[in-house]
Amino acid sequence: MAALLTFRPMPYERYVSEQPRPPGPAVPRWRERLGQYWKLVRGDRPIGVLLLLWPTWWGLWLAAEGFPPWHLFAIFTAGVWLTRSAGCVINDYADRWLDPQVERTKGRPLATGAVSGREALALFAVLMLAAFALVLLTNRLTVYLSVVGVFLASSYPYLKRHTYLPQVYLGVAFGWAIPMAFAAVQGTVPPIAWLLFLANVLWATAYDTWYAMVDREDDLAAGAKSTAILFGEADLIALAVLYTGFLAALALLGLRAGLGGWYYAGLAVAALLVLWQFRHARDRSRQRCFEAFLHNNWVGMAVFAGLAFDLLLRA
Repeated sequence: MAALLTFRPMPYERYVSEQPRPPGPAVPRWRERLGQYWKLVRGDRPIGVLLLLWPTWWGLWLAAEGFPPWHLFAIFTAGVWLTRSAGCVINDYADRWLDPQVERTKGRPLATGAVSGREALALFAVLMLAAFALVLLTNRLTVYLSVVGVFLASSYPYLKRHTYLPQVYLGVAFGWAIPMAFAAVQGTVPPIAWLLFLANVLWATAYDTWYAMVDREDDLAAGAKSTAILFGEADLIALAVLYTGFLAALALLGLRAGLGGWYYAGLAVAALLVLWQFRHARDRSRQRCFEAFLHNNWVGMAVFAGLAFDLLLRA
C-alpha cells in the first residue's frame, strides 16, 4: 500500500517528448515505418490498455462469478489491445488539426506528417477488422453489441470540437466491453452489468478529466473542449463528485451481487488511492495532474483484485 501511495511514474516531460530524435545510424525503411505505426497505436504507452482492461476484466469475472472461460478471457484481452490501438489511430486522425498546437501531442506521427491520413485510416480498418473477427467467435448478442462499440470508438475523437463532455463519451466507449462481457458469458445483459457500466463511466470521466487538465491551456488556445475547461475552477469539486459516485456505484453493486469482505477491502484501497490523487495534484500542475491520471491504473487493479479474491474464495 505504501508503494502505491508513493507512486512515481516517469516525468511528464519525458512522457511527452515525442519529437523526432537526431539522426543516427541508417534504419531500414520497413523498420522505420513499423516504428511509426507502433508509435501511432501507442504501443509504447500501455496506460490506455490497462485503463480499458480493468473494467473489461471486472465484467468478465462478475459475469462468470469467477475466472471466465479461457477462450473468452483470451478474446476480450486481445480485443482490448486491438480496439484501444484502433481508437488511438482514429483519435490522432481526427485531431490532426489540434495535435500540432498542443505541447503533449505535437510530435505524434500524424501531427508531424511521418504517417499520412490514408495510412492511418487503413491501419484503423485493419485493427477493427481483427477485433471484429475475434467477436465473431462469441455469440450473436455480443456481435450486435460490438457494432455499437465500433461506432463509439470511431465517433469519440470528434466530440471535442462540439461538446465539453468528450470525457463522458470516452467513459461510455471504454465501458462498452462490460455489457459485451456479460453478453458473451451469460447470453444476456442484466441490470447489474449496467450498474457496473455506470461506475466505469464515472471513473473514466474522472481520470480523463485529470488528463484534460494537463492540456487545458493548450486546448483553450486551440479552441478544443473538455470537462477540464467546463469545470474551470470547480474542477477538483467536480472530480470529487465523480469519484464519490464511482465508489458508491461499486458499493451498491457489491450489495446487489452479494459480494463480501474482500471486495469491499479492494474498494477501500481504491478510495485511499483516489484520496492520494487529490492530495498529490491539488496544485493542478501539469506534472501532478498527469501523475494522478496514471495512478488510476492502481485504482482499477485494486477493484479487480478485491472482486477476483472475493469470487475465488466464495467458489
